[in-house]
Amino acid sequence: MSGRPEAGVSVPAIAQQVTVRILTNEGAGSGAIVQRRGRTYTVLTCAHVVDGISDNRYTILTADGNSHSARWLRSIEFGDTDLALVQFTSDRSYRVVVMGDSNALSVGDTVYASGFPNWISVNSRFPVDTHNWGLRAYRLTTGRVGMLSARSLERGYKLGYTNDVENGMSGGPVLDRNGRLIGINGRLKYALADIGAYTFADGTVPSEVLFRQMEALSWAIPIATFQQKVGRF
Repeated sequence: MSGRPEAGVSVPAIAQQVTVRILTNEGAGSGAIVQRRGRTYTVLTCAHVVDGISDNRYTILTADGNSHSARWLRSIEFGDTDLALVQFTSDRSYRVVVMGDSNALSVGDTVYASGFPNWISVNSRFPVDTHNWGLRAYRLTTGRVGMLSARSLERGYKLGYTNDVENGMSGGPVLDRNGRLIGINGRLKYALADIGAYTFADGTVPSEVLFRQMEALSWAIPIATFQQKVGRF
C-alpha cells in the first residue's frame, strides 16, 4: 500500500473534515465520523474517552465549528476492546470517512494521524491547556507503519506507527495514503508504566528487545478489529 496518494486525494483535507472533538465534563478526546443515517451521525472513538461520564452527555465539535449534543451508543458493546460509538443529530452535511483495509498494511506504509491535543507546548516550560481552543487545537501528523503486531496488546492495540500522538488525540483517526480509515489512535509513545504498559492480551509481556521497539511507537486499534465486532460498517 506504499506509494503516492491516488490522483485528486488530499488526505489533510479529508482528515480535517472527518475528525471531531469530543468534549465532556471531565476532559476531551477525538473521534472519526464513520456513518450517517438520515440526520444521525455516528462517531467512532476510544472507550476511555467517553467512559466515566454518568449522565451520558457529550458535546461533539465538528469541522465547521458547530457543537452538537451527543450520547454514547452503549447498545453496541466492544468487550475489553478500547472502542466506543457516539451519536449526534444534525441537518448539516458532514463528511463520513471511508473504511480502509488495515489487514493490507505493510511496515513502511505512510499513515496520517489526526486529533485534538489537550495540551500544546508553547515552550518547554509552559504547556497550554487547549480545552477552550475549540478547533484551533487540531493537529495532523504524518508517519509510517512501524510494527504490525501478530498478537494484540491489551484492549485491542496492534498497529504501531511512528506518528507523534498527544493526549487528547485518542479516538482520532489513523488514515492511509488515500484518506481511508485504518485505525483509531489511543496509545502514546513511551508510556510511563514502562514494559507493563505493553502487556499482551494473553497476559504476557514482550522481550526487552521487542519492548524497546514498541515503546518508540504510537499504537492504534486496527479498523479490522472494529469491523469484526460490528460487521461491515
